[in-house]
Amino acid sequence: MIPTWLHVLAWLSVLLGFACAAYIALDVKKHPQHMRIMNVVWPACALFGHVLIVPFYRKYGRLAAHEIAHPAMQNDETPPHKAQTPFPLKVAKGTLHCGSGCTLGDIIAEWLAFLVPAIAIWFGWQALFGEKMYAVWIFDYILAFLFGVAFQYFTIKPMRGLSPGAGLTQAVKADFLSLTAWQVGMYGFMAFAHLFLFAVVLGHKLHVNSVEFWFMMQIAMLFGFLTAYPINWWLIKRGIKEAM
Repeated sequence: MIPTWLHVLAWLSVLLGFACAAYIALDVKKHPQHMRIMNVVWPACALFGHVLIVPFYRKYGRLAAHEIAHPAMQNDETPPHKAQTPFPLKVAKGTLHCGSGCTLGDIIAEWLAFLVPAIAIWFGWQALFGEKMYAVWIFDYILAFLFGVAFQYFTIKPMRGLSPGAGLTQAVKADFLSLTAWQVGMYGFMAFAHLFLFAVVLGHKLHVNSVEFWFMMQIAMLFGFLTAYPINWWLIKRGIKEAM
């Protein structure tokens, strides 16, 4: 049985995620990011990072607003978001850029698989996996990868002035390792939550249509950030992924 304190905590965390995402969405509407895809990245990451993401956005995300970055670039100056952001935090921004695609892909995939159970069967439930969760994870990964590549494409192509084909190739190279590392951390925690924390400790099955599931997903995304951060450091250092 789920204790009341956990149920209340889950509601508070999920609602706080929505509130922080709404706050940032309104702010980027007033102060659009120079790199347009970041207008989606910041609110998406606030869904799981809420109180951690808001101060990070306010201090370093706002430096990349078009109204600040564009004049500097016109004067052939280094934009403030590149000049004033320490490298470890540039890596954090790059990791969140990846994580936003994972977040949106996972949210959509989980709800689609819940509303249309046949999707899990298409990806191996009953035929390959006795546990539905594993089949849905395959669907999660595919959608997250598609979102991630799209986000990378709209970052790398304009920054490097590449053709559509070259931009897509570079986007796949930049996102594959990063996204895979993120999903490893996310899946690892969700497996712990499903198979031990809820099934064994609480004696309760974790369902997609419960607030506890999405609270666990918020925590899982933080684990995804931790496992993807070192890979992003390496990708940015090697010039495979752009520093932001």
